[in-house]
Amino acid sequence: MKITGVELRRVQMPLVAPFRTSFKEELHRDILLVRVVTPEAEGWGECVTMESPLYSEEYTDGAAEVMRRFLIPALTARPDLDANRVAPTLAKFKGHPMAKAALEMAVLDAELRAAGVSFGRYLGAVRDEVRCGVSVGIMNSIGELLDAVAGYLEEGYLRIKLKIQPGWDIAPVRAVRERFGDDVPLQVDANAAYALTDARTLARLDEFDLELIEQPLAAGDLYQHAALAKQVRTPICLDESIKSAEDAALALAIGACSIVNIKPGRVGGYLEARRIHDLCQANGIAVWCGGMLETGLGRAANVALAALPGFTLPGDTSASRRYYAADITEPFVLREGRLAVPREPGLGVSPLPDRLAEVTSDTEWVRADGA
Repeated sequence: MKITGVELRRVQMPLVAPFRTSFKEELHRDILLVRVVTPEAEGWGECVTMESPLYSEEYTDGAAEVMRRFLIPALTARPDLDANRVAPTLAKFKGHPMAKAALEMAVLDAELRAAGVSFGRYLGAVRDEVRCGVSVGIMNSIGELLDAVAGYLEEGYLRIKLKIQPGWDIAPVRAVRERFGDDVPLQVDANAAYALTDARTLARLDEFDLELIEQPLAAGDLYQHAALAKQVRTPICLDESIKSAEDAALALAIGACSIVNIKPGRVGGYLEARRIHDLCQANGIAVWCGGMLETGLGRAANVALAALPGFTLPGDTSASRRYYAADITEPFVLREGRLAVPREPGLGVSPLPDRLAEVTSDTEWVRADGA
């Protein structure tokens, strides 16, 4: 496959409600979309960076810059490109996994559309639908939180995940347990807001029978996570710490976690995400698919990934309406707590032209040399 050119498109997507974590409150998403054009087909990718380097070192303006200056020219120079060659081609450029993942996703989408194969079939999906959880941000009050959780349970979500931070942890978790009972699968996500010195506070969460504590400590603190795992009964799940299959192997070897959240953007793409899945499955470690407030494009790929056999826990693959009043694709609709895995070639979804034009703030065409 030879790339003719690549379109970088910025879209502005207002959220249906503010989404607050330990590091930021988001009111809208400034999203970078990638459209790869080849003689055979075109494919779409979604870059999951944030506007500022708060979740990771990457940010959206930086992702666009590294794509146009380095990553896209390297890919367009190859006459024999396919999705499996994207990562090796880009490996000489250090870092930028989210930018690389968006390009790999677009190349894979184009390749699979041309071949008539769906994302799910290519990755190894074994289910036609996936169970869905929902991530609930930090609220202004316990009452507001309880109302939000009640609404999500009424919609049919099969797992609740609460964002926590120092000062917003024990009380909200206790309130949710007391209001909705022990039968509701419940998780918490700290987004690296704590230190090992907070172990006693985190151990107080044991009484609530949580499925897991996600990323309590800083991303680089693998050995501290291993020490924390010995001081709490609740399983430790790693998110920001896992950027590759090698990271996952080390974390498992030292006992830093017993569950892994796989986010394709964070690990450099869906092919590396599948490698992490395979590693964890071989070692009897549960995985689930995390989310980054994706549009229908990224959501389609995540749902396909979450249909692999090792994804035994509901992921953050929420319905489109969880975040957006109007998605840029046909919306993903929750039915009995599940989303259907797209069956059409490639991602199985495409942007709706009128909606895409409505939310687009900028487009740039990066032409292949000689095209």
